[in-house]
Amino acid sequence: MHNNSFLELDSTAYRSNMQFLRNHFKNRPVISSVVKGNAYGHSIEEFVQIALAENVDHFSVFDSQEARRVKSVAAGKATVMIMGWLDEGKDLKWSIENKVEFFVFEKHRLTAAAAVAKKLKMKATVHIEVETGMNRTGFNKTEIKWVQDFLRKNKDHIEFKGLCTHFAGAESIANYFRIKNQIAAFDEIYRQFCAVDLKPLQRHAACSAAAMMYPETQYDMVRIGIMQYGFWSSAEVLVDFYNRKRKNIDPLKRVISWKSQVMSVKKVKRGEFVGYGTSFMADENMKIATVPVGYAHGYSRNLSNVGRVLINGERCVVIGSINMNMMVVEVTYLPEVKRGDEVVLIGDQADNKLTVASFSDYSNMLNYELLTRISADIPRIIK
Repeated sequence: MHNNSFLELDSTAYRSNMQFLRNHFKNRPVISSVVKGNAYGHSIEEFVQIALAENVDHFSVFDSQEARRVKSVAAGKATVMIMGWLDEGKDLKWSIENKVEFFVFEKHRLTAAAAVAKKLKMKATVHIEVETGMNRTGFNKTEIKWVQDFLRKNKDHIEFKGLCTHFAGAESIANYFRIKNQIAAFDEIYRQFCAVDLKPLQRHAACSAAAMMYPETQYDMVRIGIMQYGFWSSAEVLVDFYNRKRKNIDPLKRVISWKSQVMSVKKVKRGEFVGYGTSFMADENMKIATVPVGYAHGYSRNLSNVGRVLINGERCVVIGSINMNMMVVEVTYLPEVKRGDEVVLIGDQADNKLTVASFSDYSNMLNYELLTRISADIPRIIK
């Protein structure tokens, strides 16, 4: 291994996750693979290859830069949809020319899209995002009549492909009433569009958590992010699934593994401090190993003195502060440990495993946060 660490992407695990999702969604909605945040740290280029091989043909991204990256791999084999940022100059023109679909959640973007499409003598394919109670982006109820009139007047330049919204925390039962109110609001707005003969081709609102917890939100399309990578949005969503199925078998398989190696091994005397500052003092004579991964690679400083890694099949504790490019782990009870031994940061080794959830348990980071922070410079290997 020439790199200080690498990520393995398990295409068989992905296939299994997609089979589960397709079987679980009864009305066969389109599954849009959400690959924002560098495909949740998995790398857009490699991950899209894996998804295409499993007949995934719809991808959701945050901005045009991510859309370009998906296009570079998918070419004409998939629909790409931008959910967030779009520069109304170059990006808008590029999106329309390349038949990339995009969310519209304010008047300015809708008028700009129509103007650019008219100039190009093409149609802009838009998804109208409506505000239902998340209070982030989306047309307010008072603007809907204006949107409907505009779509009708500009139907030669605007294709009204989708009506969409986003839920405010479907992964937590604490938000139950808020989500239920959002669903009711969205259904009402949909009826208003249909009533004036503006029925969208696709109605979509559900992320992974909503698609599982509120099956009525599956509509025509679901935007699946975290679950396709083999993770649950929260423990609550998993428990809800177990309760519905009445069996405790997790159907999801983690796609990503993160591996490095022992860089050096040395001894430390009782009473000495390890690493920067005084956050860790050896309470006995101990043996330590350094691993060439640190916060510059996306291994958070929050995991100082609490993180775990696997070496020779055993869990080892991270001691002292995580450095920019290194961490130190205690290996006192591993007699055979030596330079070059495999270190697993996420993944399986012998009978042990380290899930991304274990990071969330040891720190206050979400698994989403840890994944998206993994450096894009670390090589990804498809297996």
